[in-house]
Order: sequence, then structure tokens, then C-alpha cells
Amino acid sequence: MLPATPAPNQLTEPLAEVLARAPADWAPLVQAWLATPDGQGLLQFVAERQAAGALIYPARVLHALELTPLAAVRVVILGQDPYHGAGQAEGLAFSVPVGVKSPPSLRNLQGEISRSLGVPHPPHGHLAGWARQGVLLLNTVLTVEDGQPAAHARHGWEALTDALIEATATDAGAKVYLLWGAHAQAKAALIEAAGAGRHLVRMANHPSPLSARRPPLPFIGCGHFTQVRDFLAAQGTPAIDWSA
Repeated sequence: MLPATPAPNQLTEPLAEVLARAPADWAPLVQAWLATPDGQGLLQFVAERQAAGALIYPARVLHALELTPLAAVRVVILGQDPYHGAGQAEGLAFSVPVGVKSPPSLRNLQGEISRSLGVPHPPHGHLAGWARQGVLLLNTVLTVEDGQPAAHARHGWEALTDALIEATATDAGAKVYLLWGAHAQAKAALIEAAGAGRHLVRMANHPSPLSARRPPLPFIGCGHFTQVRDFLAAQGTPAIDWSA
């Protein structure tokens, strides 16, 4: 029997080859992590899952780093792990390709932007326009398996993404960190310690319909995007065009 046609966003090449193409400014962090037991263990785990026939997403594992150089980061939005449906995940937290229906969390996110800033959002969920303006759309786990959320959590990715988060917080310039949900909020102490209080850190519930309106920190009405606007203006840097 011929193999099924891979999904357009399926990781089919060895993960080591993908990571070897890390963008220059992020590459030292990626290479340092690869030399650790966490990095080597993750490579082995993914290779074993591929050999077992697992459908792993996304193909562009380092897409967020490709679109947002370290020196360009102004805002960090942390997600948990990629979408686990075929064709959805594209290596940018919360983002889906043009032509793919926006998941509920993304619709809530875009709705909050429209309500708070009075700007329209595009009729798609592809957020590369944000990434190119310095919004790092980083998941804390960078791969997932079809239909199995968090399938690759606690296999080594977190050590890398913690290093990436810490690098952004240590880097020059004040930044904004939007931490939605308990998983993202767990990174607040890391950011505060690395940034020595220079950054604006805002927390709320995850924009998922299950939690977006729940107390004590509902995402709907959180006002984060007006706070981002005001913070960047105070830094003398251009506003983010969230309609891009």
C-alpha cells in the first residue's frame, strides 16, 4: 500500500535537520540546548515517534524564530503547544495558515483586539504580520502529534523555550510579555528575574472559550492590547499594527 499523502504541515524530515537551520541570532541558544541531555533526548524521542508512523506537526518548527529575530522582539505572546489538527499548526503560537478556519481561542484573541483598540482584524488567522513587527509568537513546546494535545510536552522542548524566553528578557530594551493561562503564567518569574523588572508582564486566563470569561483574570476585557500600545509609545517605538 502506498503511504498516505502527508499533511501540508507535517514534519517529515529529521528534526535535527530542521534545527540545524536555526536563524543566526537564535542558533547559539539552539545549539547549546542540542548539546544537553534534554536536546539529545528530544531528538531521539521525535525520531522514534516518526519511525512509529506518528503524524507530527508543524513542519516549520522554528517559524517563530525565523520571522522575529532576537534583536527585533518587542512583544512576546506565549502559547502552550501547537494546534494538533492537520493543516493548522504553522510554528507560530495561536496562528493558522490563510484559508484555515480560526480556532476559538484565536477568534477570542482577535475579538479582544477589535473591542479594545477599535481596529478590524483580517478575515483569516495567519499572524505572520504580527511576527514581522517584533511580536514573538512562541509556543513553549514546539511539536505535537495529530489529535493529541501536549503529546510532546515534558520531552525536552521546555528547556529550549525557557532559554529563548530568558534571552529575550535579558536582551536590551523593555518588552511586553502577554501570559495567558496557567502554563504561560508559570514563566513570569523567569522573565522578572532575567529582566530585572524592566518589562511589562501582563497575565490573564487563556483565551479558550472554556476560560476566557472566568474570574479572577478573564481574558475578555483584559485591556492588554491598549496597555501594549501605551507601553510601546512610552518607549518611543512604533505601535503594533494588529490588523496586519
